[in-house]
Amino acid sequence: MKIISWNLLRRVGATLDDLVSLIEAEKPDVLLMQEATQMVEHLPNRVGGECRRAPLPGRIHGPAIWTPSAMHSRPLTFDLPRGTHFDRHSLILDMGEFAVANVHLSHGQVLNRRQLRRLGRVLPDRAAVLGDYNLVGPALLPGFRDVGPRRATHMMAEMLPIRLDRCLVRGLVCTEAAVLPRGRSDHRPIMVRLEIA
Repeated sequence: MKIISWNLLRRVGATLDDLVSLIEAEKPDVLLMQEATQMVEHLPNRVGGECRRAPLPGRIHGPAIWTPSAMHSRPLTFDLPRGTHFDRHSLILDMGEFAVANVHLSHGQVLNRRQLRRLGRVLPDRAAVLGDYNLVGPALLPGFRDVGPRRATHMMAEMLPIRLDRCLVRGLVCTEAAVLPRGRSDHRPIMVRLEIA
């Protein structure tokens, strides 16, 4: 299964045309988006499939998931421990044989690891967690392996390249991982191919 994750940068980043181009070029089985606004709900009109979005409380953006065909079930919105500025949640999609969690974690390096641990406890034995981790250093999520690409995905303050976008898996094997061209967002999309271990 080919999965792409991309932080779109709210209103000033990736456009609907950018998403359509990415889908047509890469043909993912699942596209996970962070900082997705209402605009992503128009994806099915342009490229078919199904799109679900869950705005963060009091915000215009949040995580979203697009698939090229109908989803096995409606994604579950799972609340994460509260951040300093606003509440965060993850979207969890049941793929049948495994689950995929879409995350945009808080910036605090203790808090984002606590958010991951809470999420890890509710996921099934076979699961993948992708998204913007806002994390420096190892994730420290017991039972999960970091299999995402090792290249920088974000340019902090337009000066320091860092790897914020990640993929952790449990019970799955990653056969390919890549960082894709950045486009208009301040993050580069990541792509992984996963299969059952």
